[in-house]
Amino acid sequence: MTRAPSERAETLRLELEAFMDAHIYPNEQRYHDELNALPDRFTTVPVMEELKAKARDAGLWNLWMPADHGGLSNEEYCPLAEIMGRVLWAPEAFNCNAPDTGNMEVFLKYGTEAQKQEWLEPLLAGDIRSSYCMTEPDVASSDATNVRTSITRDGDEYVINGKKWFITNAPYERTKIFIVMGKSDPDNANRHLQQSQILVPKHTPGVKIVRPLTTLGYDDAPLGHAEVHFENVRVPAANILLGEGRGFEIAQGRLGPGRIHHCMRLIGSAQRALEFACRRAVSRETFGRKLSEHQSVLEDIAKSFSEIEQARLLTLKTARKIDEVGAKDARDLIAASKIVVPMMAQTVIDRCMQIHGAGGLTADYPMAEAFNYARWCRQADGPDQVHMMALGKQIIRRYVD
Repeated sequence: MTRAPSERAETLRLELEAFMDAHIYPNEQRYHDELNALPDRFTTVPVMEELKAKARDAGLWNLWMPADHGGLSNEEYCPLAEIMGRVLWAPEAFNCNAPDTGNMEVFLKYGTEAQKQEWLEPLLAGDIRSSYCMTEPDVASSDATNVRTSITRDGDEYVINGKKWFITNAPYERTKIFIVMGKSDPDNANRHLQQSQILVPKHTPGVKIVRPLTTLGYDDAPLGHAEVHFENVRVPAANILLGEGRGFEIAQGRLGPGRIHHCMRLIGSAQRALEFACRRAVSRETFGRKLSEHQSVLEDIAKSFSEIEQARLLTLKTARKIDEVGAKDARDLIAASKIVVPMMAQTVIDRCMQIHGAGGLTADYPMAEAFNYARWCRQADGPDQVHMMALGKQIIRRYVD
């Protein structure tokens, strides 16, 4: 069952919707025009800085902030993330974009006071961006114990060597800090105590941004995803997060809420695509009838509505469980949401693209880029198969043990 939102959450929802109507949707074309005019696509889009200033002035800033730090509950944040997800670049205008929200939570939960002052404060202000470096090109990173990047203690420093890829934000000019996961104790008998996470400033000698990567042809500029190499990179020992061997602990604390944030935004993308499809269906005719009078189109719209509603309710239930028992004990519903929502969004958006004919494949509408987002979300933060495997094991234990 859904619950009535708090007065604060409902007020923010209404204010956010009004801001999107007044400032985000009218600037969609301007954003893309300015991005495409940049000599370097991974630099700041001018309109984004204007929108960030307006969002701060409107009190619509850092909406992701957890309840235990004066912000919203996960359940309260759900509708807000859905609204922001209707325009893929919009979350940055509110300082609510991935991977920064997850990284800021890492600093909040696990950072020292010095680390918070140096990195969290400018992140909260939106002055800098950050990256989370886990996935590697040379191993199956769906099993995070496979990571080969080494983090080796050498006196008062750690030395990092390895390759990472699909590192969101890495090419972006505003990105200043990387959180890097690697092996500090590769011979530990417990595979989940071999890893650590460490802070690496982007411009440290030996950090090489090798190339931006694309997904289905999209480079996701200006944030982007990149291949990054670490070649004898040295950072102070104080840059270790929480302590050696705590990498998996940090990853689980970070990725649980982050997975749900992606699901929330994807629901917004799917919902907007459905609204576009409905308007298209009454504006075009084939074979002497409006598209909205063809049974196949009506069926696609009905199925899409139903699937979005189901996914929305599952995500809200997951968010509530995280609020009540924490991400670790909500991992069953987190996995279920991560399995269901990206596939739902991909399927719904594909139907809506089809209703738009050839135009659905173009940048004239938001569907094609949103489809790309849904598709790569089936890999990001763990692929479908890993979540299905983990959830299947949990469910069997629940009814057999």
